[in-house]
Parts: sequence; structure tokens; C-alpha cells
Amino acid sequence: MRIGILGAGNVGGALGRVWTGKGHEVMFGVPEARSERTQKTIAALGKAGRAGTNAEAAAFGEILVLTVPWPAARQAIESSGNLAGKVLIDCTNPLAADLKGLTVGLSTSAGEQAAGWARGARVVKAFNTIGAGNLGRTVFAGLTADGFYCGDDGAAKAIAKSLIADAGLNPVDVGPLRNARWLEPLAMLWIDLALNQSWGFDHAFKLLRR
Repeated sequence: MRIGILGAGNVGGALGRVWTGKGHEVMFGVPEARSERTQKTIAALGKAGRAGTNAEAAAFGEILVLTVPWPAARQAIESSGNLAGKVLIDCTNPLAADLKGLTVGLSTSAGEQAAGWARGARVVKAFNTIGAGNLGRTVFAGLTADGFYCGDDGAAKAIAKSLIADAGLNPVDVGPLRNARWLEPLAMLWIDLALNQSWGFDHAFKLLRR
């Protein structure tokens, strides 16, 4: 598939790397395509990667993926043009500046707010509960980490499921988009363990069922 990724930071760069490795083409939407960081990210992807404006990435991609920091999310979406009918995978977490809490939660979610800004887009929440450095290296003590996702459109969720599997994760459908209200606090737990509890980044979540 052709995938437009809004943002070329840690999450966007990691997803671009694993997806181009699976044969997908990627275009990053960034404020400055010629920046040193963006050019380094593109170079790591070879001919399968490129960069342009958010609108250019949205036009290029059959799928659009939101990976920018939360404060930049609305601008990134609104500068991408008309997204009606487009599958938009939201990877964001609405982190407080001190990384010790969320600025949005429980009565709504970043995923639902993104859906409101991207009018008519088919939004799926995914890739927000694992550190970027673990994408593509998702096996822990013999178990594959889970990639939780939620959304209201079945066809969009099927596409997200395929891309989650391509990133090496075990896809787990956790319901409608409103359940992003629970996935984002789960991500906060991962971040708190990594940074505030000094666990480091090599951990992930696994849902076990009988």
C-alpha cells in the first residue's frame, strides 16, 4: 500500500521502516522536508520513502497515519486537506508536558478528537501502547507483544489489523473508537513504567485469554 505518515519522528520513522520492509511505500508529511532529521529518516528507507507537506502525504497515501506529538495533531490533520472517506490511523497520546499524565481522558479521547477534526475520515486508534523502538522487534520472552486497536468502521479496522501485523505485533481488536479512552491511559502506564519507574523501554503488553 501507499501510506502517508504525518510526522517523521520516533514513531513515524519506526513505522516507515517496518512497513517499507514489508513492501509498502511511505511518504512523510512534515513542516520541512529538507530538514536533517527528515532526510536521515528517508535515507534509511531507500527508494520506498519520500517526504512532502501534510497535504502531499495525504494525497499520496491510500492510508494516512498520525504520529505527530499531540499538541501538533490538530494542525497536522487540518493542513492535510479533505480526508472524507480516508482511513486515518491515530497513534497519538495526549501527554502532559511533564509526561506524568494525560491532558485528555475518560469522557473523550485523542482518537475521538482526531475523528472530529478529520471530518468524514474513518479513524482507527492503534500503535499507541508500545514504544517506537520496539516496533519490528516485538517478541518478549517468546511471546509476541499485542497491538491493540479500536474504531467504528470494519473495513478500516481490517486495514489497520494488516498493518499492525506487518509491524510484528499481534493485532487485538478492542472495540469501537470510544475505547481509545482506555487505550490512551494504558499507554500512559507504559510511559510511566519506562520513564518514571525506571523500567526502560524494553517492555510491552500482552492480553491473555482462555
